Formats: sequence, structure tokens, C-alpha cells
Amino acid sequence: MTAPKRLAKLPLSVFIITLNEEDRIAQSVLSVIDWVDEVIVVDSGSTDRTIERAEDLGAKVVHHDWPGYGEQKRYGEDLCRNGWLLNIDADEEITPALRDEIIALFKPVPDTDICKLEIVDVYPHLSEAKSWAYGYWQYRLYDRSKGRFSTSTVHDTVRPSAEARIHVLKGKVNHRSFKTIAFAVDKMNRISSMQRDDMLDRKRKIPAWRLLTEFPFAFFKGYVLRKHCLYGYWGFVLAYNYAFSRHLRVAKMYEAQLMADGGEQD
Repeated sequence: MTAPKRLAKLPLSVFIITLNEEDRIAQSVLSVIDWVDEVIVVDSGSTDRTIERAEDLGAKVVHHDWPGYGEQKRYGEDLCRNGWLLNIDADEEITPALRDEIIALFKPVPDTDICKLEIVDVYPHLSEAKSWAYGYWQYRLYDRSKGRFSTSTVHDTVRPSAEARIHVLKGKVNHRSFKTIAFAVDKMNRISSMQRDDMLDRKRKIPAWRLLTEFPFAFFKGYVLRKHCLYGYWGFVLAYNYAFSRHLRVAKMYEAQLMADGGEQD
């Protein structure tokens, strides 16, 4: 019996930030560990078996207290020894098609500076993303001399330099962010509070009329434009949750503005 072909290791560092991801970290690490030079997990204080599982799979785990999304990813960048970096989250995995596409770029080095990847939703009852699955684009594979993550506490986005050459890859990143409805509700509550704090720090104001419009417009966006309607009843749940998360952000901002104004309403 012929042994499976061993993939050559690319001069590429992968870094992943984690907190209590024991049920998802293995899928993330396994999608890259066999073909990249190093996998670094930056953990902010997991109390489950995240660290043990990551180390058992060959990843290097480093503890770093949580400073916010952007700063945590910049810390991860600084730990990497290679010039080319790939960032994925603990609820994401590189698909085989994307893996092969990335490997093809390194012959011997990419003829570009930053690659844009599409990250598509995969739900717990599905083994893979539907053809219509909602996806969003991010710069995740990049030459660190041509771009770095921003320092935002809420947004984790690579900021390309002005002269960076951008390349769009066709392969997908599977995104398994939705574990249960209870998990999603906890997450939307936490994230909406962070978004409120970020807007307050930036002295932003939200008009009161958005309390009336945010939910219906967001529901339409989720159910129709993001094609959640194609999932049937499950799509209704997804669109409703998305709309409520948007409403929460606006409601918390309005609440903060009321408190700051001493209870005076617009």
C-alpha cells in the first residue's frame, strides 16, 4: 500500500487567537498544520482543553491577556518567524481547494503582496457550505511588510500599504461561528456592547429614528440579500437573529446617549 504523499512545508506562518475553543480548535489547526512552517495559537486565558488540544496537534501556544481584537492579532503577527502570514480564527478552516491554491502561489514565492479570501458560513447541521452561503471578504494571507492588522479593539482587519498588490483567491474559508442559538445570543450581546463602547470612544452619535428602521432593514438584508431565505425556516431564524443583533447595537448606543444627556430624549 502506497503511503499518502507528504505536503512540503511552505515558508508561511499561521496564527490563531483563542479563548475556550476546545470544540473547534482542532478543525482549524488540522486544516493547515501539514503544509505550513508553523502554527501559533495566541490564547487569552482558556479554562477548557483548548491549549492541550492545540499543542497535541503540533501548534505552539502562547498566552497573552486580551487587549482587543486588533491588538491581539498584531501580537500574533509579532510572534511569527516568516515574512508571509496567514490568519484564521478558531472557528474557521482552510478548505482543500484553498489550500491547493495557496500552495500553488508559493512557487517559489507569491507574485503578489496580499490575498483576499472569502469566508463562508457553515452551520452545525451542515457538513459544508451551501452554494448560496453568505460570505464576506477579508485580507488574511499577506506579506507582513505590505500590511498589518489594525489596532482597533472591535475590528480585526488587515490594512494594506498604499503600494500593496492585491490578489483574490477562489478557494473558501469555512466559517463555523454558529454553535447554538444560546451561544449566538451571548455573542451578539457581548459584541454589541463592544461596538457601543467603540462608537462612544470615537464620539459617534446615532439618531433615535434608527431604533425604528434598524431591525426591518437588517432583516431584509439577511433574509433576502444574504439569501438566508434559501435555508427555509432555519433561514428565518438566521435573519431574525442578525436583525436583532443590529438592533441591540443601536439600542445600547441610544441608552448610553440618554444617560449622558441626563434622560433628555431627542
